[in-house]
Amino acid sequence: MAISLTTPDVDDLAGVVEVLRGWQAEGLPMQLHPGDLGWFMRFGVAATAAATRLWQQDGKIQGIGLLDGAALVRLTLAPDAWSDQSLAQKMADDLTDPGQGLLPTGEGSVEAPAEAPLLARLSAAGWHPAEPWSPLRRGLAEPVPEPGIRVETVGPENAHRYADVLRAAFDKSSFTDSRWHAMAAEPAYRNARSLLGYDGRGNPVAVATVWSAGPGKPGLLEPMGVSAEFRGQGHGRAITLAAAAALRELGASSALVCTPSSNSGGVATYAAAGFQELPQRSDWTRGPRQGP
Repeated sequence: MAISLTTPDVDDLAGVVEVLRGWQAEGLPMQLHPGDLGWFMRFGVAATAAATRLWQQDGKIQGIGLLDGAALVRLTLAPDAWSDQSLAQKMADDLTDPGQGLLPTGEGSVEAPAEAPLLARLSAAGWHPAEPWSPLRRGLAEPVPEPGIRVETVGPENAHRYADVLRAAFDKSSFTDSRWHAMAAEPAYRNARSLLGYDGRGNPVAVATVWSAGPGKPGLLEPMGVSAEFRGQGHGRAITLAAAAALRELGASSALVCTPSSNSGGVATYAAAGFQELPQRSDWTRGPRQGP
């Protein structure tokens, strides 16, 4: 049976999230998480459906991709399809051909699980590793230490404060409270929680959102940020501890996060909150090689 590449309808998106939840398991390389789709839903469910791609065979979803910007596809495969060479070749062909509507002509990047055979197919087609990323994990079998700051769960009444801190934490962020409302209105958010941390003077200083994939499965921390004017005071570690505790309450078996390896401060913050570094991974690109 031929493998087809399709774009889901808005009405299909909740089912896609459920499929992606079912693919999460301990012991697998870090991969596309339902929280990644959930976080993208800040742009609206229609935009998220339009940015999602499915590889299907005989009516069964075997691969899911998210077009995260103009030139990056983040994707993963069904657990029983990781070693499927036909699927790997189809994905590589679709990613390389601009006519398939995944990546434009010229530079483009792919984020895929480190052990997926797709990467060998991309390498054979001239792609190469690019920016390294550092995945980190904290097990949640044991209780998480108290964060040491006051932390609120974000709802409609304080979403504007969450948005303010998030914009202050990321230079290019355009996040607004309306985007939080759009994200929180979708089914993917029912296993999620947004957090807002305050310093001892009552200033809102740090935010995080966590995404559970269900009991006994790895959960995702995305995003986490500290307002620029309040950095260097331990608030990143504190909100990360609160995020891990929230995931434990939601039934997650572990907390996962991934940050560019060049973000040494972020890596150190997560390590201070009990996260352990996993082997580095790299995006794969068909653009020019960097460096010597």
